[in-house]
Amino acid sequence: MTGTVPAAEPRLLLVTGLSGAGKSTVLRVLEDLGWEVVDNLPLSLLEPLIEAPVKPSEAARPIAVGIDSRSRGFKPARLVKRIKELREAGGRDIQTLFLDCAGAELERRFSETRRRHPLAEDRPAADGIAREREMMESLRRWAEHVVDTTNYSSNDLQQEIRQRFADTGGDEPSLTVMSFGFARGLPRNADLVFDMRYLRNPHWDPKLRPGTGLDADVSAYVAADPAYETTVAQIETLLLTLLPRYRAEGKSYVTIAFGCTGGRHRSVHVAERVAGTLRAAGHAPNLLHRNLDSAPQDGLEGKPPPASGGKA
Repeated sequence: MTGTVPAAEPRLLLVTGLSGAGKSTVLRVLEDLGWEVVDNLPLSLLEPLIEAPVKPSEAARPIAVGIDSRSRGFKPARLVKRIKELREAGGRDIQTLFLDCAGAELERRFSETRRRHPLAEDRPAADGIAREREMMESLRRWAEHVVDTTNYSSNDLQQEIRQRFADTGGDEPSLTVMSFGFARGLPRNADLVFDMRYLRNPHWDPKLRPGTGLDADVSAYVAADPAYETTVAQIETLLLTLLPRYRAEGKSYVTIAFGCTGGRHRSVHVAERVAGTLRAAGHAPNLLHRNLDSAPQDGLEGKPPPASGGKA
């Protein structure tokens, strides 16, 4: 990088997606991060908002605009067209964040809050969800950022938005290394997923089962697998090669996920090691262990290995 990089264009983020997927939470987090936030803006007022005069000290302040099926004059195709026109006109870095969520989870949320779906005021929420999903599909395909909130708590979503949109003070992507259990579902927003289930499983050692990949004895057990050092080192080499390329392409966030069966032993240890390697190389990864506190369950771990002194 040289010292002649032009000043970054002011950021404009359009926050949209399915009703009940978390737009209000996202806008609150962005406001806490210092963004100017406008919700349910009629599409006809988008350009006047962008062109409105501001104080020189606020000219670079990023703007987040909430637009969804409840917004006046909302039509996904029309919105995509306006975004293209505004990008061609220049002057702002315009991106779109689409919040997605599984239908069953949306139904649960609407039932829990006793709210009616905006597209099904007099019908079951499922009808409105299906109608809205079909209507929004073109916008989902268009969006640079898609976050599936199906398995997210409010705190999970807040963390995701802070990682993606907080000012990192440079062009380095916001980097997250996480562990998870395949038995408890894939992380929906991971960019790279590595399966650690080929390593021998501490769960089947009664002494190691209660522990986690943060414990020295569990880590030693995993690292003693004959395939461990060669394969994990190759993964680290791959990541150290890819991350500068992602930065050069302008990727704003990268999530690297390591999975094992339950998400408590092998994936935790490997995520800890890889995060340390990335830090030593000058990166600043956030470290997240999704299923670390989950209870160990034989039923999730598959079949135990053949009896061989505790080794798989």
